[in-house]
Amino acid sequence: MHGSAPHRLRHSLIALLADTGRLWRLAAAAVAQGIAGPFRGQRSRPRETVQQVLRAGNASLPLVALIAALVGLILALQSAYQLRRLGALDLVADLVAVSVTRELGPLMTAILVAGRVGSAIAAELGTMKVSEEIDALTVIGIDPVSFLVVPRLAGLLIAVPCLTLFADAVAILSGCAVGVLVLEQGAIGYLMDSVAILELQDLWGGVLKALAFGGIIGLVGCQQGLDTDGGAEEVGRSTTAAVVRSIVLIIGADLFVTALLFVSP
Repeated sequence: MHGSAPHRLRHSLIALLADTGRLWRLAAAAVAQGIAGPFRGQRSRPRETVQQVLRAGNASLPLVALIAALVGLILALQSAYQLRRLGALDLVADLVAVSVTRELGPLMTAILVAGRVGSAIAAELGTMKVSEEIDALTVIGIDPVSFLVVPRLAGLLIAVPCLTLFADAVAILSGCAVGVLVLEQGAIGYLMDSVAILELQDLWGGVLKALAFGGIIGLVGCQQGLDTDGGAEEVGRSTTAAVVRSIVLIIGADLFVTALLFVSP
């Protein structure tokens, strides 16, 4: 009984390391197929990539817009509550703009996409795996990585940064609404302050985070789907694991990129 806990811990650690190894192998294979595949005569699938961009991007726009607007309103109101004590209400625009572009916009968008698109990818590929459709592709000479993984990964690498910039704009505009309607500031002045405070590092830092997050969502969703074994119950477990692991890795990557931007001049 006392030895069961260390045994379970050791088993969990081994499973985690094996899962991480499979994820890195899939990432290497996807990059190799995506970059070197066309030079080896493999047919690229631009139409499927565009479909994945639309699937991840356009379909997520309403939800991203709603959450970004609410976050912008909340952040502006909370900032005003604190800054009013210091007599610095004119800094609300600066705080909202920097917080959204550097941190909240990429992180919020990635978590929404992970829950909506990453889970769908894991469920789709998991269903194909348990129904032996992926094995059928291999039998007829089609590489599942280039056929299934690369278009989905490329679609997310394009869609997530675009959604992030859209979320940034919506959140800043909703913060502007608070500035105009609640704080009685001018809309033009508020927006000019928001633009003036932003530096190039804020924008490309947010886009860099969004690229990393898009890659994480695509790779984890595909890996969990391709590793599915069993029946419909395992598909559900793979879908849940894809969302949970994507969010954990997204937050870890966010910390890494934030620290990198902090120490860079």
